[in-house]
Amino acid sequence: MNMPFTMPALAPIMPEIMLVCVALILIIVDLLYPRNRELLSLFTLFAGVGLIALLFKQQPASTFGNMFIVDPYSIFFKVICLLGMLMTTLLSGRYLEIEKIRNGEYYSLMMFSVVGMMIMVSGADLIVIYLGLELMALSVYCLVGLLKDDVRANEASIKYFLMGGFSSAILLFGISLLYGMTGTTDLAGIAKYCSETGIMSNPALITGFALVISGFCFKVAAAPFHFWTPDIYQGAPTSITAFMSVAPKAAGFAVFGRFLMVGFPELHPQWGTIIGFIALLSMAVGNIIALSQTNIKRMLAYSSIAHAGYALLGLLSGTSEGYSATMTYMFIYAFMNMGAFAIVILLCSKGNRRESLEDYKGLAKSNPIAALLMLIFMFSLTGIPPTAGFIGKFYLLKSALAAGYTYTVLIAVIFSAISAYFYLRLVRYMYMEDPSEEFVVQYSPGLTAALALSTIGVLGMGIIPGTVLNIASKSLIGF
Repeated sequence: MNMPFTMPALAPIMPEIMLVCVALILIIVDLLYPRNRELLSLFTLFAGVGLIALLFKQQPASTFGNMFIVDPYSIFFKVICLLGMLMTTLLSGRYLEIEKIRNGEYYSLMMFSVVGMMIMVSGADLIVIYLGLELMALSVYCLVGLLKDDVRANEASIKYFLMGGFSSAILLFGISLLYGMTGTTDLAGIAKYCSETGIMSNPALITGFALVISGFCFKVAAAPFHFWTPDIYQGAPTSITAFMSVAPKAAGFAVFGRFLMVGFPELHPQWGTIIGFIALLSMAVGNIIALSQTNIKRMLAYSSIAHAGYALLGLLSGTSEGYSATMTYMFIYAFMNMGAFAIVILLCSKGNRRESLEDYKGLAKSNPIAALLMLIFMFSLTGIPPTAGFIGKFYLLKSALAAGYTYTVLIAVIFSAISAYFYLRLVRYMYMEDPSEEFVVQYSPGLTAALALSTIGVLGMGIIPGTVLNIASKSLIGF
């Protein structure tokens, strides 16, 4: 197939091309001006804001033989990925200085990973999705191991690389089976084949479908493919943990949703059962094991697993209402999770990362503003009104209930109630215990901006929830 590389053909992928160019420029700037850290972060911020503005102006289009498509659905998730990059950049400045991480490779690798995510969410072909996924994964592997002198970071990077490679192999094997049975890697082509011939009588096709689902579950940290999450979240640099918990997860859910609804729309009764089981298992594993955690990063890791289960409820419904609920939840999750990790970074200092829950004792007395902000983010993660977390969970449960999954919703509510224990335990430490040590926090401009943005997002979407939900619903028109 001849695909001329003309400007009209490249227009749909222009944001990705521009981000690659900026990442390469950052590497050169870092070599020429190694001491000018602020310049690199400003480059990254301007690139992120500019690309978000460009995305809003993009029109629906496709290129490379309809393998890469731009539609409102993909644009919505690209904005979340870029938002994750922007907020990570804001909260990284002080942290990079404390940990002595080189800015050039840090920001450029983060950009390369976002390019992979953007390719993933626009992929209408399994090969394009896989290529984007690998670009994202390889970049994040490197980001996790940037603390070269830290044993935990090195261990986390190796574990993530090995387990990520294993999941990629499973995913690729599933893709090969789907291609072998259908003769195409195009999602629409696979859907056409399944509607004409059926899938339930084809064991190889069922196996391929199951393997691809397994690979996607690994990327979104859903049980039982979650085992990498606690160690990697704890060992990685805290700013990268924040980034991993938001942007790659959003990209994973975007691909997950497109794969199910475009590739296998007529098989919802079959895959709905599978997704329901994975959702409940993720909630159970995440919420129950989080009860015993004493490290805040590990606690937030298991929280991430549980929230993957909540987000799957929208996909479980198989309706546009459910998909818009998942999209809204991922947008909300970006703000509340980034805010929580921003507080973790705010409290850390050279030689003391303050990752233990014990370090938060009496925080309301020593640093009342930090304690209040953490209280807001913990309430949102729990799902307490009037925060955005309550709105997100409400619409997810509502969509699953409307689709007839009554018992699944009841169990989800129970697990959500269980989660209140470990979130509010941190609140109890902050407000009902005496401080174990006195320390002064330093609000850098970037960290202050990240906290302000997170707080406004969590409270704003909690009080006025309709805007994001309406945008998400409109993004699904014609999907």
